Amino acid sequence: MTKLPLARWLILAAFIAGPALADEHADVQALVTQGQLPAALERADKWLVAQPKDVPMRFLRGLILMDLRRDDAALAAFTELGADHPDLPEPFNNIALLQARAGRLELARGALETALRNDPAHVLARRNLGEVYLRLAVQAWERVAAQTPTDTQLQQRLRAVREVLSTAPR
Repeated sequence: MTKLPLARWLILAAFIAGPALADEHADVQALVTQGQLPAALERADKWLVAQPKDVPMRFLRGLILMDLRRDDAALAAFTELGADHPDLPEPFNNIALLQARAGRLELARGALETALRNDPAHVLARRNLGEVYLRLAVQAWERVAAQTPTDTQLQQRLRAVREVLSTAPR
């Protein structure tokens, strides 16, 4: 499943809040790009103490937490952002990524459906929903295959879908 590029948020933030905010976002993003995730997180956290409602920085912080594999903290960050801004699709897309990463595919499906209700044209959420559906199909077919191991047609389907999923971006 795929994350949304941050460029959209940074452009919006720069337009709305002016140069100081855009500079801070750019500085944190530069740290992320350089692979300095702990420093980026520290800087984002410090900024958010002073600017707790800064949506783009909150979103960026969630992405940093995801990249650090601090999934519980990232899930909490995106859940809070989604609660504060239930009309935005991006937090729900990332909630779904975290739920899918944890193997909670039904919760991922629900989050993606929320993202798509918020923005039916959200390409990444739609793509991610397709992947979740494939993974749910594999789970269902694996249960059937365990009961009918001689079903060669089902085994072929499983192999084909697993192949598709193995080439999906992470």
